[in-house]
Amino acid sequence: MFRTALRNVLAHKARLLMTVLAVMLGVAFVSGTLVFTSTISDAYQASSQKGYDNVDVAVHPKSSDSPRGAPGAEPKLDQKLLDKAAHVPGASSATGTVSGFTAIADKKGELLGNGFATTGGNYFPGKDGKDARYPMRSGAAPKGPDQFALDARTADKAGYKVGDTVRLSVDGPVREQKLTGIFTTDDGRVAAGGSLALFDTPTAQKLFGMPGGFSEIDVKAAPGTSQTALKSAVDKVLPKGAAEATTGKQLADDQAKSIAKSMDGMKTALLVFAGIALFVGVFIIANTFTMLVAQRTKELALLRAVGASRRQVTRSVLIEAFVVGAIAAVTGLAAGIGIGAGLRELMSSTGATVPDGPLVISPSTVLASLLVGIVVTVLAAWLPGRRAARIPPVAAMNSVHATATTKSLVVRNTIGALFAGAGTAGVVVATGMSDGKTMMGAGAVLLLIGVFILTPLLSRPLIALAAPVLRAFGISGGLARQNAVRNPRRTAATASALMVGLTLITGLTVIAGSVQKSIDKMATDSLTADYVVSMAGGNTPLSPDVAKKLGGLDEVTAVSPLRMSPSRIDGTPESLTGVNGKDFGKLTRLDFTKGALGDLHGGQVVVDDATAKEKGWQPGSRFPVTFEDGKKSTLTVSGVYQGNQMINGIIVDTATLAPHQQQVTDRQVMVKTKDGATDAAKESLVKGLGKNPAISVSDKKDISEEIAKVFSLMLNMLYGLLAMAVIVAVLGVINTLAMSVFERSQEIGMLRAIGLDRRGIKRMVRLESLVISLFGGVLGIGLGVFFGWAAGELISGSLATYELVLPWGRMGIFLGLAAVVGVLAALWPARRAARLNMLAAIKAE
Repeated sequence: MFRTALRNVLAHKARLLMTVLAVMLGVAFVSGTLVFTSTISDAYQASSQKGYDNVDVAVHPKSSDSPRGAPGAEPKLDQKLLDKAAHVPGASSATGTVSGFTAIADKKGELLGNGFATTGGNYFPGKDGKDARYPMRSGAAPKGPDQFALDARTADKAGYKVGDTVRLSVDGPVREQKLTGIFTTDDGRVAAGGSLALFDTPTAQKLFGMPGGFSEIDVKAAPGTSQTALKSAVDKVLPKGAAEATTGKQLADDQAKSIAKSMDGMKTALLVFAGIALFVGVFIIANTFTMLVAQRTKELALLRAVGASRRQVTRSVLIEAFVVGAIAAVTGLAAGIGIGAGLRELMSSTGATVPDGPLVISPSTVLASLLVGIVVTVLAAWLPGRRAARIPPVAAMNSVHATATTKSLVVRNTIGALFAGAGTAGVVVATGMSDGKTMMGAGAVLLLIGVFILTPLLSRPLIALAAPVLRAFGISGGLARQNAVRNPRRTAATASALMVGLTLITGLTVIAGSVQKSIDKMATDSLTADYVVSMAGGNTPLSPDVAKKLGGLDEVTAVSPLRMSPSRIDGTPESLTGVNGKDFGKLTRLDFTKGALGDLHGGQVVVDDATAKEKGWQPGSRFPVTFEDGKKSTLTVSGVYQGNQMINGIIVDTATLAPHQQQVTDRQVMVKTKDGATDAAKESLVKGLGKNPAISVSDKKDISEEIAKVFSLMLNMLYGLLAMAVIVAVLGVINTLAMSVFERSQEIGMLRAIGLDRRGIKRMVRLESLVISLFGGVLGIGLGVFFGWAAGELISGSLATYELVLPWGRMGIFLGLAAVVGVLAALWPARRAARLNMLAAIKAE
């Protein structure tokens, strides 16, 4: 039986190749994902570990238990503590570090580096006058407030040399400083495309709001002292509750875990799409083995007649599947290694450079790839093998095609209807739940399974709708329709493969388009400001000088900062949002459910509806507050508004808030100009701020385009990943048509004999392929719209402006894509059918 199985594998080389390709693509995706994520993760981990080569023990302020902050002075690491740490037993030296956002402009005035990764720090010379962390490649260390040093990668990218004057910004205002040194570093942020600027310690402390203090103290051990022993010595000099010490090894291990965890999301997403490709491949494999078994029905019956048991027949089919799976797994692993290397190069080409390191092919990657390829193929072939073994030998001898019994069809359709009904109910019920993600996921899986099972039943009425169009193609069109519904199970399996990909593509497009439209609507409804000014580093604080400069420009009619400050209300940490009470109403359009904005000043505040409901506040309610500096006061609610993702929380006048802030910084600034949002007005604001590389000036269109860019990038990535499933589906259609042509060889010979020419045969096969593909496309788009609607209902609970947007244009493209798949997939089978020798085909059994 083993020799028989091997002979059968080699006897159908074309079908073997297509099945191998289907499995190989899925395996390549899995192995490529594992190789890529392992390589990137290891490269970052190696880079981060180099960064801790000079750190044996790190001291940092003890983290607050409150995620939103609390009033009172934050613990600070000062020079006194640094001196103590440097003189503990076993310490060789201690280094105080300060860091924060620093934007560097290139020679054209554009921002260098990648947003939040554009950082600054301090050069802390040791006894030898050098900082071991940052070896100077050229020039000297910075001294004084007007000097700085820059990392070699950024300097080379911008073409800067020692002695150049460079424009930079830390919190808003532009600074022009002399470049005195260019250094090399193993900092992972620089390796990932960021930039690092160094100042002398007093300058850095002043720039980053830590006068006389440090964000971290790194202690180097003397020869012969272990990190653990040094940590114990350092612990004894630390102020209780204010600071804590960690060994360099622990920091490196924690960062390695953090990097690995950050890669988990990417790895999971990529593996999900690999699973989809494999899932689609299951249909092809099952289809292939079903047809191969059907073609050998008489042969298998003869084996049964001469003594082979059912188990032996099933085993022979599974051995074939094992051989196919093994070949596919090995080739898929090799292709996956190439994909992993290609993805890394792709990241580099987009500017998102990664640290240097070898391509990582772990034993777990090899094992996972082999197991996935073999197990998926064997499982997909098990049902056809079992079905073949159950056919009685006499029945098999008399008929090549054993049709399904009425009872089996009734059972199948009943089970499918139950699954589909339960799935639909689950999805609909989930839309009304506050947290229905789990229920919706379970319902979606049940509905998909139900549709898979019911697809043979659905194929007849849906394909029948194409009959009027097919009649226009004469006898070829009529035959194509009959052929498409002749074997509903095979047609269904082929269409389902395409349906899965289009369901996901359509659903994701509906959700992304609807969310983008909703955020656009939110920005339009909430903001009447013409521009929003913020730092290029995302959540990086903005200097209050920016709002003052903007307010002094002639074309600006209203300006308000948006700043956050921690506080405590009724013993609970809460964040206060500071605004310019005089101009805030001119820059926003808030929907008040109770009270009004009024003249926001003094102790008057407005709160969002969620906070008001939680606290039980109404207009006129008074409540005690403890500000950031620990001082207490009483605030009064003047109005309750509908909050959203852009504006929410407790809003108070900046004049009330600023005296209590330890460091006054803004999150963003809203601006209204005389002539509205025009290119000239924007250019005027940019010039007024000194063409600052760190500051972003955005109108509503810019905000919308930035949001659209995020969704477009996400969708394009998903389209690229799902293209794998579509490619597998194309192979499935080719496989099905090739089998169909082989099965109908005698019939095609008769058609040729009675006058149907080769062109008519080709047209018949192409139309059959087109109908099957469009059937899968219609099902996929329909399910995608349903899932997109359902997911949107969940999103609408947290996004008040959410509204369903159906992308008719893109759905038309997706349906056109299904048609293209059908046409392309039919090229080879149609050519093969047309070239059949009619006499040989008529004689065929």
